Amino acid sequence: MNINLIIAENLKRLRRERNFSLGQLSELSEVSKVMLSQIEKGETNPTINTIWKIANGLKVPYTALLEQQMNYTSIIRKNDIMEQSSNEGHYRIYCYYSNTPQRNFELFQIELDSGYSYTSIGHSEKSQEYIMVLEGELTLTIDHQNYVLKPNDSINFIASKEHIYCSSGPQTLKAVVTNFYPV
Repeated sequence: MNINLIIAENLKRLRRERNFSLGQLSELSEVSKVMLSQIEKGETNPTINTIWKIANGLKVPYTALLEQQMNYTSIIRKNDIMEQSSNEGHYRIYCYYSNTPQRNFELFQIELDSGYSYTSIGHSEKSQEYIMVLEGELTLTIDHQNYVLKPNDSINFIASKEHIYCSSGPQTLKAVVTNFYPV
């Protein structure tokens, strides 16, 4: 796609998200209303300095105006995801969404056979983990403290330290896990 059209779409979207008129953004960015209007229509090729001024006025990173937005809907089916499992195969994980420059989280479904446990060595510093139990019972151990979760229960915690998942109920544990990585 033409870079001028990408900038035009991003500028229009970011300005509207902030509920700014062209005049308000002109004052904040020190770029004329006429120039902003031409950029939003894709009629001009803005200079690097102009893009910086607009980004500063919008209080967004420079690249927010240059990156093509992913405006699509996608379906991910569990059958299409490669299963990862522990050595014994009692703990299985399915990655639905991985961490990307545009997405600072990962979304997984985990399965852990009844009576088994899995130890996570922890994730990056400041990372947070969110778990929602779908089926079974989870006993989660963090810093030698046990938390018992049943279906539809949820927990979140700082995930940089070791934590242990234990399927403590009579059936296989199924849960959704989101790892969030603050920027």
